[in-house]
Amino acid sequence: MPGLKTLRAVIITGDDFGLAEPVNEAIVEAHRLGALTCASLMVGAESASDAVDKARALPSLKVGLHVVLVEGRAVLPPETVPDLVDSGGNFTDHLVKAGIRYFFRPGIRKQLEAEIRAQFQRFRDSRLPLDHANAHNHMHLHPTILRLMVKVGKEFGLKAVRLPNEPPIRSYKASGKGFLSRFVSWIFLYPWLAAMKRILRRAHIRYNDSLFGMRDSGAMSLELALRFIRNLPPGITEMHFHPATRSCARVEAAMPGYAHEAEYRALTSKALLKALEDAGIDRISFSDIAGFRRLGTGQGKRQGVQDRPKI
Repeated sequence: MPGLKTLRAVIITGDDFGLAEPVNEAIVEAHRLGALTCASLMVGAESASDAVDKARALPSLKVGLHVVLVEGRAVLPPETVPDLVDSGGNFTDHLVKAGIRYFFRPGIRKQLEAEIRAQFQRFRDSRLPLDHANAHNHMHLHPTILRLMVKVGKEFGLKAVRLPNEPPIRSYKASGKGFLSRFVSWIFLYPWLAAMKRILRRAHIRYNDSLFGMRDSGAMSLELALRFIRNLPPGITEMHFHPATRSCARVEAAMPGYAHEAEYRALTSKALLKALEDAGIDRISFSDIAGFRRLGTGQGKRQGVQDRPKI
């Protein structure tokens, strides 16, 4: 698009909304006081109702669905999706094995579709506007899962999906470590990302151009976030975080070794807001993508960096 390369915007997302109250508190405060614009809600998690209550009280926080098909609990009862979960209703923690089974066992797809539909329905029941969708551990890179998410999501008004495309050179410049692993990972994911784009374009589903935080998940400190801002590519980049106001058993069990409190401090830091402001980078949500894209063609009006919501 003419002129799009001169514009940069960032979507700043807190994942695992609903996992635990410290996560919910961090996401809400990071939006009220800091740079966070979006949250991805795990509708089947133990603190999902608390997250929904908090989001309803803060309508400027844009919330999407974080579809869980690994490392979590199903929304449907175990007897409804027996090939997806154990007797306690828990998905497997083995991502690769799950992906292979989802691809090579067509009979599982009906259960996958039913579970995905149940999660979209539970999100609708929350009465929150659907800003976007993605999948826990980026499982929507799997074409079977993505197609089902798009098919079902369109029934529920889905208009935007996360594209987990982390540019390896810019990511390395910011992080300063793991160039080979970042580049090899990107090369491996390239055909999957290309397939994602084709599926989303055909369905007229919007998506971001780039993503930061994939290779540095759980280590998105203020220093690293500022370096990512300095290396932000043209177009729309999502930066995703896993913040929490304090440690708790549920959070540590789900993401051992993550620096949740450091990520919370990064998101609420005035330095991060100032860096975005100084660089002239807009903070947007997924539901703003269409309007931002029009800026590149001269059809839209630039509105500047998103204002912090009033306390």
